Amino acid sequence: MLLTACGDDGGDSALGKKDENAPFFKMLPPDVQKSGKITIGSEVAYAPIEFMKDGKAVGVDPELAAALAKQLGVKYDYKNSQFDSLITGITSKRFDIVMSAMTDKKERQGQGLSFVDYFRAGTSILVQKGNPQKITSLDDLCGKTVALQQATTNEDVAAAQSKKCQDSGKGAITIQKYEHDGEALLKLKSGAAAADLNDFPVAAYNAQTSGDGKDFEVTGDQIEAGLYGIGVGKDNTQLQQALKSALEALIKNGEYAKILANWKVEAGAVTDVTINGATS
Repeated sequence: MLLTACGDDGGDSALGKKDENAPFFKMLPPDVQKSGKITIGSEVAYAPIEFMKDGKAVGVDPELAAALAKQLGVKYDYKNSQFDSLITGITSKRFDIVMSAMTDKKERQGQGLSFVDYFRAGTSILVQKGNPQKITSLDDLCGKTVALQQATTNEDVAAAQSKKCQDSGKGAITIQKYEHDGEALLKLKSGAAAADLNDFPVAAYNAQTSGDGKDFEVTGDQIEAGLYGIGVGKDNTQLQQALKSALEALIKNGEYAKILANWKVEAGAVTDVTINGATS
């Protein structure tokens, strides 16, 4: 599914002329210079990082993608795919890059990706408004049901905590996994789950917006804060370096900070751009 990104007029308008005089155009691989576009794989259902509004992809990632594309002198198009298919989308060359709130992890690097790291976020615990089960930490989830999106870092956090619960003689966590985060939120809203584990900016956004702020709240501190990365084929070092340079320029000129402020996620800003900065 090809999506129009926020700020375009619709149809194929995201695929206009390339700008060979852009600051970092010459750093791009020859095939990208020739095509004049970058194809982005993303699951566009993770507000405020990326989500659909009026038929367009909007959010932090689409705005960053537009700014990066301008620095690189190319156009971009989004292909909406399930999160657990994004890595194979890179290795099979369906996408040039992945921008989908994907955490840079050693395991994912081993699957053929390198990451240009651009944002920092940890796992948060989202509960029903009023916190009826008085959950304040992962330890409070022992013996309870947790809903989350599959193939995410949050699934790993839940599995590790469940083992900890069992090792300490408490009940294991019942982990309900869904293809899309929205399904997990519905389970939490209905009371079928005690909590939803989610990335902090997404959890905070849902707490602010769902039911006009009456459905959910975030409880406790962020857990295991890690780096979101733009996923690129491991061998595509030229594109990695071009993206790194373009992102550094956006940080320097203030546009990066402006985009994060627009979505109220300034707390996740990075000041230095790393490639494969994951520690685990």
